[in-house]
Amino acid sequence: MEDQELLSKIHNPETRNYGFNMLVRAYQQRVYWLVRKMVIDHDDADDITQEIFIKVHKSIDGFRGDSQLFTWIYRIATNECLSYLSKKKRRFFIPIEDIGVQLAAKLDSSPHITGDDIQIKLQKALLTLPHKQRLVFNLKYFEDMPYEEMAKVTNTSVGALKASFHHAVKKIEDFLTKD
Repeated sequence: MEDQELLSKIHNPETRNYGFNMLVRAYQQRVYWLVRKMVIDHDDADDITQEIFIKVHKSIDGFRGDSQLFTWIYRIATNECLSYLSKKKRRFFIPIEDIGVQLAAKLDSSPHITGDDIQIKLQKALLTLPHKQRLVFNLKYFEDMPYEEMAKVTNTSVGALKASFHHAVKKIEDFLTKD
């Protein structure tokens, strides 16, 4: 279903719930995996994804259509992920570097994470990145999102995104080649 059709169903009081259910079906899996790559833990990703769609539901009437619906939802998801990681750091007085260590331990122990050694090592490398670099890397590498769309999602210039991606790739390469 196209964005305009979804929005028209959502804006019609008689089909609002149906339209929103269709929106969730269209974007839930992509949003979940974006969140999951940022927070690692399945349960946390599930909770955050629910929060994202609650926020989308509450503010869908304010969507102006300046961007694609997908871009707008990803922006909400991005902000929720960064906010969650910040709150986690403050709540437990954990230095930001230790959050990466904590999440890396979840990679090793989670029954929800499967994959060969190189995939797990890549995920651990991603956890060493600052949150914004990790987000940029995930959007570019896993989502294959163009820089122009990323700029809308993250409210960052294309040049800064390219630099962040370059630095992220370099740090990941360094991490993967050490040992």
